Amino acid sequence: MKGKVIFITGATSGIGEGCARKFAAMGSNLILNGRNVEKLESLKQELTAQGVDVLTLPFDVRDRQAMRQAVDSLQGKWKNVDVLVNNAGLVIGLDKEYEGSLEEWDVVIDTNIKALLAMTRMIVPGMVERGCGHIINIGSVAGDAAYAGGSVYCATKAAVKALSDGLRIDLVDTPLRVTNVKPGLVETNFSVVRFRGDKGKADAVYEGIRPLTGDDIAEVVYYAASVPAHIQIAEVLVMPTNQATGTICYRKK
Repeated sequence: MKGKVIFITGATSGIGEGCARKFAAMGSNLILNGRNVEKLESLKQELTAQGVDVLTLPFDVRDRQAMRQAVDSLQGKWKNVDVLVNNAGLVIGLDKEYEGSLEEWDVVIDTNIKALLAMTRMIVPGMVERGCGHIINIGSVAGDAAYAGGSVYCATKAAVKALSDGLRIDLVDTPLRVTNVKPGLVETNFSVVRFRGDKGKADAVYEGIRPLTGDDIAEVVYYAASVPAHIQIAEVLVMPTNQATGTICYRKK
């Protein structure tokens, strides 16, 4: 992976940040997207100190015009994206489906589905033209089955699976590869956002169990990207040892 160009959305925290550090450690050059300019620049300084090149693209993935301008601005080697990591995603609330906020659902759907689809549409044609590339989508165990209070989020991650499978079918006559990585419990800022900033409620999600970290998922993402070109890791479900499904965990008291 040394010298390859890796484009990561949502790179300023959690899984995206873990992926940025992992690929940088292995000598890859990075295009990093995020909304927080300060965090992006801080991460860029950290990673360039390791001897890799980093380009930051600060925009909200829900803003299609900003996404298009950012992608169109890529020049030179940056136009040749080798691996696209569609990582940006979130969930807000645990409301019942008939009680939730339509506005919050728009944010979740626009980020988790429409932005992933738009980014894929903008980057993959260049990969097809060059005859190489890998799209890695960050899905979730939540996409396998709905759970109480999570139907909209679960639906978005089921969509990520369908979009990943459909893209793999569309690209079957090319050298391109498509991977859907489906994490279980991962301790990131994800739960803080879900509980609208309530850190106490977020921390309670991980009580009694050792959750995965963004760095753990980054190891899986890197492995999928780095296997020989004739191998396609289509889907990976990865959970903590004491998690069996999206809803069944063993928690030590």
